[in-house]
Amino acid sequence: MEELIKKAEEEGIDVEDIIINAIRNKSEDPSISIKLRIEIAEKYINEAKKYLENGDIIQASEKAYKSAEEVIKALGEKLNTKEYQLATKEGRWFTYYLSSVASLTEWSRKGWSSAYILHVWGFHEGKLDIDTVKRYITDVEEMVEKAKKELLKV
Repeated sequence: MEELIKKAEEEGIDVEDIIINAIRNKSEDPSISIKLRIEIAEKYINEAKKYLENGDIIQASEKAYKSAEEVIKALGEKLNTKEYQLATKEGRWFTYYLSSVASLTEWSRKGWSSAYILHVWGFHEGKLDIDTVKRYITDVEEMVEKAKKELLKV
């Protein structure tokens, strides 16, 4: 099973998205996928903080980015944006879809901008120092907390 997931990810297939969409389609609760995405975002931000504690700024940066990505997908679904509809139809979220959705609220713009900087300059380029990464991760953590309040309203 692990080999299958690894191969899918190498091919650019987001396995988590496929599973979340399948659960949403089978559930009687239309908000289940939003709840799942927020839970995953929390898991990733907690992992980011643990990596940071261990001085691993590269993995901390990537986990924070993954956290923000899940929040933005949840926001797109909650607002039923055209980007969400396209991602559902096409079976994947492109970065420009995420950026468009992130622009819709102040809290998501700030969190997404910080996450994207972490993704590029912390993860891919490895150019950020630990104090810079900490500050950007704080922004992403605040975004996750705001998303819990805003997106999980009943």
